[in-house]
Amino acid sequence: MRTTSRAGLRAFQAALLVLGLGVAGCAPQFSNHGYIPPQEDLDLIEVGSDTRETVAQKVGVPVSSGVLNDSGYYYVRMRTRAIGPLAPQEIDRQVVAISFSEGGVVENVERFGLERGQVVPLSRRVTSSPVSNNSFLRQLLGNIGRFNPAGFGS
Repeated sequence: MRTTSRAGLRAFQAALLVLGLGVAGCAPQFSNHGYIPPQEDLDLIEVGSDTRETVAQKVGVPVSSGVLNDSGYYYVRMRTRAIGPLAPQEIDRQVVAISFSEGGVVENVERFGLERGQVVPLSRRVTSSPVSNNSFLRQLLGNIGRFNPAGFGS
């Protein structure tokens, strides 16, 4: 009789172990990748006076920089969640972009996030002017029909 109760107890313990592993396997697992400098460090960057070298000293060397023309530094952080055997899902992504002029001076510091699959700006230090992206002729032709003749009164 004792062997039967011990066998039953071991079977019960094994069932509990399998059940515990099954529940633990369904618990979400989070992982973080990448690096974004803290806001306090980003606040130390002075637009218009800091250079690539001073930015690297203040906030660290970025993981990546401008791909085509080396125009900026990009710091990227991503957080994923995996549940059991399902593929991991990205739940948060933030990008800090520091752009430089041709002379290597900081022009802008921007922070972007990922919301509903769309990249959205979270903060900008300097806003870009739409005038700088258009030629004089395009600006001139773009204003045709936008003036009020009543404003030219005598």
